[in-house]
Amino acid sequence: MKRAFFNAVPYLCLVSVILALYMAFIYAPTEKTMGDVQRIFYFHVGSWWIAFLAFGVVFGGSVAYLITRDRIYDQAALASAEIGVLFTTMGLITGPLWAKPAWGIYWTWDARLTTALVLWLIYVGYLMLRRYIPDETKRANMAAVAGIIGFVDVPIVHFSIRWWRTQHPSPVIMGGPGSGLHPQMFHALMVSLLAFFFLYLWMLDSRLSIERAQEDIEHLHKELEAI
Repeated sequence: MKRAFFNAVPYLCLVSVILALYMAFIYAPTEKTMGDVQRIFYFHVGSWWIAFLAFGVVFGGSVAYLITRDRIYDQAALASAEIGVLFTTMGLITGPLWAKPAWGIYWTWDARLTTALVLWLIYVGYLMLRRYIPDETKRANMAAVAGIIGFVDVPIVHFSIRWWRTQHPSPVIMGGPGSGLHPQMFHALMVSLLAFFFLYLWMLDSRLSIERAQEDIEHLHKELEAI
């Protein structure tokens, strides 16, 4: 049943991505102040939400590995960290592209942008750590600790625009009085998030398959060397 669902994920991803593109560029109305450039919103927000989800999986996989020592959790943490860095990079690219026409500058060192960049650096460092420690057990243990500690920055990034005054816009969902989205914009955002979610699942499943194949090859090499 579980495998059947993941086999269907690529098709769900394709359909939802096409629908999300339609809703972001055609269905959703043009924002009065910023115009069409505001449509980056549907991809920018989706990138960051999935990045947070990916790093949450890194956190959960790291905790589970330290408790059980089961390699599957370490592999899941690695795969999700790679995807999280990819989506964080997308968020850091789409943000300045939106900021330039909206603010007149690509970047400002406010709390949201700075903590977001720090988050990217943390997980790039996590991936570098995994690459340069040759011992498998030591690598998994140190990566698990780094994955748990690194996740501390995720809520800081998320709540930074609530805790401090920043140039970054206030939350448009559950942001208090004056916040909110036009219903059609909200629908487009939800479909976009769903598309990003299916894309994440597809990438995670594919990356885990590669990791398992690599592990099988390594075991085969060890058996051949022992002959």
